[in-house]
Amino acid sequence: MADDDEKKTRKRTGARRAVPHGRNRARGPRPRGPRPDLGDVVVLYGWHPVAEALRNGKRRIRRLLATENAARRLAEELPEVEAAPQIVRPGEIDVLLEPDAVHQGLYAEADPLPGYELDTLPDDALVLALDQITDPHNVGAIVRTAAAFGVTAIVTTARHSPMATGVLAKSASGGLEHVPFVVVRNLGDALDRLGERGFTRIGLDSEGDATFEELEARRPALLVLGAEGKGLRARTRSLCDVVARLDMAGAIKSLNVSNAAAIALYALTRRL
Repeated sequence: MADDDEKKTRKRTGARRAVPHGRNRARGPRPRGPRPDLGDVVVLYGWHPVAEALRNGKRRIRRLLATENAARRLAEELPEVEAAPQIVRPGEIDVLLEPDAVHQGLYAEADPLPGYELDTLPDDALVLALDQITDPHNVGAIVRTAAAFGVTAIVTTARHSPMATGVLAKSASGGLEHVPFVVVRNLGDALDRLGERGFTRIGLDSEGDATFEELEARRPALLVLGAEGKGLRARTRSLCDVVARLDMAGAIKSLNVSNAAAIALYALTRRL
C-alpha cells in the first residue's frame, strides 16, 4: 500500500524517485587519506617538497602526479629537471591525502634517501637528536631549520617519532632533501656511542646550567632537543656533556620546540 500511495503522489506532482548516479554513490563517499599499501615509500606533496625532490639526483621518484597548472609551472621553473608527471584533476590528489592537506597540485611517491649510520657521520658533523618529539609539524619545522643552518643529520628513534613523509615532509618545505635522518632503536645508546666518538653533546633545556654564550663548543657537535612539556628525559639529560638554556627577558620563558631549535642552532653555529 505504501508503494502504491508513493506512485500516486509522484504521478500527481510530477516528482521522480531519487536514484543514485553511478556506483560510487551507491557505495557511499570515497574514502580519503594515505594509501594503505605504500609501505616504506615516502609521500611528498606541495610545491617545495616535490620540487626539491625532483632537483635531488639521489631521490628516486616512483610516481608523480600534477595538475595542468602545476605541470606547467614545473616546466617553467625547473627546465633542467626531466619530469614527466601524470596529469590529473585536483580531486584525484585530494583523495590520496588527509583532509585539508594543501598539495598545490603536486603529489609524489618516492624511495627513502640514503643516509648516514652513527659510525659514518663525518668528524666535523653538526647533528640534532630528537628525544620523543612526536608532532610531525614540529619535526618538519625543525628539519627546515636544520637545512638552513647546515645540520649534517638528525638522529631520531624508530618509536615515538613521526615518519619522514606526508605532513612532516610538507612542513619541512624541501628540507628533507638536505638533512637525512639516522634512525636508531635507543636514543640513550646512540648518545653514548657518539660521545665515545668525541661529539660534544649539548642538551637544550629552559633550566640548563649554562647559556649558549658560555659554551666552549667544537665539532663534532650534537644538539639534543626534548619533547614539549616533558623536555629531556632523565637518561638523555645525564648523557649530555652540558645542558644549555636560552635566556629570555620576557614573561614567557619557554618556546615551541621548533622555534627554540632555530634560536639554539643560530647561537650554537656562531660558537662553532
